[in-house]
Amino acid sequence: MRAPAVRAIGLVRAPAAVAPPSGVLSLGRPAPRGTRSRRATRECLLALSAVDAMLADAGSLPSAIAGEGTALFFATAAAYAASNRSFIEGGGSIHFAYTAPAVVPAEVAIEFAIGGPYAIFIGGPPATLRAIWQAAMLLEAGACDRALVLAVEIFDECADLYARAPRFTAGPLVEAAACLWLEPGQGSISFESGRGRRTGNDTEEFFACGPLVSLARRRRDGTTGSFALSGVWRGERACLSWGDEEPAAARVRDDRP
Repeated sequence: MRAPAVRAIGLVRAPAAVAPPSGVLSLGRPAPRGTRSRRATRECLLALSAVDAMLADAGSLPSAIAGEGTALFFATAAAYAASNRSFIEGGGSIHFAYTAPAVVPAEVAIEFAIGGPYAIFIGGPPATLRAIWQAAMLLEAGACDRALVLAVEIFDECADLYARAPRFTAGPLVEAAACLWLEPGQGSISFESGRGRRTGNDTEEFFACGPLVSLARRRRDGTTGSFALSGVWRGERACLSWGDEEPAAARVRDDRP
């Protein structure tokens, strides 16, 4: 399948540091953008900040992504756990609607007037790779002019819960939000999924933001040519490969049990 072109990527992440006793590097709470977002959750405010960062990277105004020509894909594993916990425990001003993961892309769509196709992917890095793959399919089919792949992960509100199950994480939990802008491009892209485990080399844990953090680093370093994004989540290893040559036919393999 034809690979999409990376127009821009915005990344907001907690700065690298020695993790505190909680094991979480937190981004804190961004200031609300205005009256409408004064009650928005941290997940939503960080998502808006990631889109702002993406537009700054592209040198574009919000009007460039407005309308029905923009598709929006959201990936997360933990970003809505915080608002659920707050709602259950009765803290803050959280309303029931804000406990659903769909609220994050909805806030982005409202703020930036995005009206194209959308989908939500729940899980770690493989979920984000599937979101990019889905975006590539829509772009190749001409179903949208551009696609945004958004990921948000926050951990601070549930740090004690993660501390009870350290075997499920690697390294400190690093809060992040990232948004990738894709457009029709050249070359090839392929997706593969199978069983796999962590390599033990991971030093930071971003959950679904991991592939976009890797892509942002690659863009920052100015690396060019073919590349691959990969990640492991709950026994699944997924890989998305970007190539320079147009393939004879699309290649997809998914060996999940």
